[in-house]
Amino acid sequence: MAARLIKSVCFLLVLAVTGCGESVVLHSQLSEQEANAVIAELADKQVHAQKVPDKNGISIRVRTEAISRAINSLSAAGLPRTKRSTLGDIFRKEGVISTPLEERARYIYALSQELEATLSSIDGVIVARVHVVLPERVAPGEAVQPASASVFIKHDARLDPDGIQSRVRRMVASSIPGMAMTIDNPHKITTVFVLAAAFQDNQQLLFFGPFLVPQQDLGFWKSLFAALVTGCLLAIITPVVWLKLRKKGSA
Repeated sequence: MAARLIKSVCFLLVLAVTGCGESVVLHSQLSEQEANAVIAELADKQVHAQKVPDKNGISIRVRTEAISRAINSLSAAGLPRTKRSTLGDIFRKEGVISTPLEERARYIYALSQELEATLSSIDGVIVARVHVVLPERVAPGEAVQPASASVFIKHDARLDPDGIQSRVRRMVASSIPGMAMTIDNPHKITTVFVLAAAFQDNQQLLFFGPFLVPQQDLGFWKSLFAALVTGCLLAIITPVVWLKLRKKGSA
């Protein structure tokens, strides 16, 4: 009887503790590198997250009460990064003959994607977008319209636009056909830098005994404390009950 009592109470304690930590999927189908970046950012914001491998990649799970804070912190950091297509992806052999117009559109898109991926790898860049216009003759006999490009970069406080703008212009001009001589022409290469709003941590801390804990975690720690107290009481009471039952059985 005592053994059954112990098992039943232990089962209830496990349910109490695990029930306080219900989690939901925050992101799925991530690569190992993307998942590590997300975990690191959430850990920096004191949000506990868990990596769960599955057949399509890695999922990130967080506790239900932390979902809003996790989404806001990742949004401010631009994570996970947008997946970009490469030239190889876009021009993969598929056995379908494309028109010259389709080939041109695909090439412009692929070029933009490659440039965006390169710019996104710069420290401090959150979002990078590149819009490319290749040299084109509008009508027979008219002059060829020169190439041009527009670059939009959303960044955090680590990046200094004045210190990197000339290098960004040079890289973009060197990557687009017909733009090598237009690096210093502001009408052909437009760069826009926007400072992203920093993540505002509105997390409230409450006292739990002598400790400060996040408000959303208070219920978890209360339940855990209650489970520990119950476990300690059982550890004291169970032997006494067992001895009494044993004495009754031997009497």
